[in-house]
Amino acid sequence: MTEKDLKGALLKAIQTEKDAMDFYGMGAGKIFDERAKATFELRAREERQHALSFYNAYKDNDLPSFDEMMAVPPATDSCWYLALQKAMLSEFDERLALELAIEQEDLLAQELLATAETIDDPEIKQVYLTNAASTHHHLELVEADYKAMLGMS
Repeated sequence: MTEKDLKGALLKAIQTEKDAMDFYGMGAGKIFDERAKATFELRAREERQHALSFYNAYKDNDLPSFDEMMAVPPATDSCWYLALQKAMLSEFDERLALELAIEQEDLLAQELLATAETIDDPEIKQVYLTNAASTHHHLELVEADYKAMLGMS
C-alpha cells in the first residue's frame, strides 16, 4: 500500500468510526429501552475512541483537530446514517435498532480486517487489528442485548 493509499485508508477509517459514533448517538435518542439505550450510548463513546486511534495513527499534520472532525454533522451518505434513516421511516424500535447495529458492526469488523491485510506498516496494521477485535466485541455485546430483549438466554 502506498503512503497516499495509507493516508486515504486512515481518513476513511476515521470517518467510518465517526459514522458509527453518529449512528449510535442518534439511535440512543430514539430508543426507550434502558438497556438498549445504555448500549448505544456506550457504543457511541467507544466509536469515538476508535476514531481517535486512527486519527493518532495518521502521521501528517494536515488534518483539523480531532474534536473539530468529530463535531462535523453526520455524513448523510454513510451506510450507517442511511440504514438508521431508512429504519426510522418504518416502525423503528429497539429490536430494529439492535438488528441494524449487529449488521453494521459485522460489516465494519470484516472491513477492518480486510484493510489490515493490505497494510505493511506494523504499527498502523495493529491499530486496524485492535479496532477489528473491539468491533467484534461490540457485535457480541449488541447481540447479547438483542437476545436479552427477545427473552433468549
